Amino acid sequence: MLWKIAYTVFVLLIVEIWRRHYGWRNLLWFSDIALIGAVPAWWFESAAITSVLAVAVLLPELLWNVDFVLRLALRRRVTGLTDYMFEPERPRLLRGLSLFHVPLPFLLLWLLAEYGYDASVGLPGAIMLGAVVLPWSRMVSTPERNINWTHGLGARRSAWPAAAYVAALFAAFTVLVFVPTDYVLRVAFASAS
Repeated sequence: MLWKIAYTVFVLLIVEIWRRHYGWRNLLWFSDIALIGAVPAWWFESAAITSVLAVAVLLPELLWNVDFVLRLALRRRVTGLTDYMFEPERPRLLRGLSLFHVPLPFLLLWLLAEYGYDASVGLPGAIMLGAVVLPWSRMVSTPERNINWTHGLGARRSAWPAAAYVAALFAAFTVLVFVPTDYVLRVAFASAS
């Protein structure tokens, strides 16, 4: 119970600080949705919520962690996912709070171990989440904020029409992130039970 309360307070703190500094739109990042969504998943002990969040973000979060560790170890840019963590003009508090990316995949895996993987909801839920969040991110973000890369990959802006680019991005998330993650979780949790 103490951990649930501590995590909930931590998330509320992050949400308020980011809302004030970045605005509410920043909370549309998939990783922020998973950070926030883990609160009800944990309190309600919901395999369904946890499964959707895990399928949506587990792979990108693990990649974020690899990029961050390699950036620290090699002292050079690797993928660019964590560039903002090394911008000296960004306040240390904001960079420090962004370290939530480090434990988030492990929290999701622990929640899955506790409540199980709901294969009937994980993939369809992640696809529905992507279908809502990606167009919404494009509508409310700017090319500079580029929430969920809906204006282009990293600093590279897409020359495609907005609808075509977001549709291609959605297809890429589905095929390269959601489907493989669902497959791995199905196999891992089928063998675990």
